[in-house]
Amino acid sequence: MQKSEAVHPSQPLAIDDRIGEAAAAMVDVKICGLSTPEGLRSAARAGARYVGFVFYPPSPRAVSPAQAKALAAQVPPDVVKVGLLVDPGNEELAAILAEADLDLLQLHGEESPARVAEIRQRSGKQVMKTVKITRSEDLEAITPYLKVADRLLFDAKPPKGMKDALPGGNAVAFDWRILSGKSWPLPWMLAGGLTAENVAEAVEISGAEAVDVSSGVEDRPGAKNTEKIQAFIAATRGT
Repeated sequence: MQKSEAVHPSQPLAIDDRIGEAAAAMVDVKICGLSTPEGLRSAARAGARYVGFVFYPPSPRAVSPAQAKALAAQVPPDVVKVGLLVDPGNEELAAILAEADLDLLQLHGEESPARVAEIRQRSGKQVMKTVKITRSEDLEAITPYLKVADRLLFDAKPPKGMKDALPGGNAVAFDWRILSGKSWPLPWMLAGGLTAENVAEAVEISGAEAVDVSSGVEDRPGAKNTEKIQAFIAATRGT
């Protein structure tokens, strides 16, 4: 496993240190898999509405609870801090929440509706459940989560046989037309293979009001590129 770079506490970024507030994106953006102060600063300055920290050790983007604590201390107060977890046990959940100041938990594994409800109750945090999609029939899995989650995230299923596939962040997209014209009583995000080059088209086709990107703003898994972050967020403006 590739180790995340060490991070150190510092003063939170001032809101007026961010750029582009006057031309805020109509589409909210989440930059996921952040593990360094430089990447975090770039996301906040460019206008990201959400920043995500990955608590999944096999991922090259993984951070420890202590690292997440240091990073979260630098997040502006108007940016939502998201923790990505994959089928977390109760002890793991408690250890993360004891350290990291998170606003929203993103459940990216195979968590059942009952488990989502339990995590929401135990944590006292809002919960976003990921639904993985390949075909339109996969949308049927959404219904049981509507009463137990606060948000939904739609991501692509890794192709069968994909080497070293992760629960998310595989740079794989699904057919956005599957979501076209659909609506749900919960707010939702679109993820999966998004880049600065295709995000406007993805939003137009799917109708997404929020998007989530990780691999699409990296030079390699876990290595965020500040220029790609800025270009991605700029591409969502005016969509």
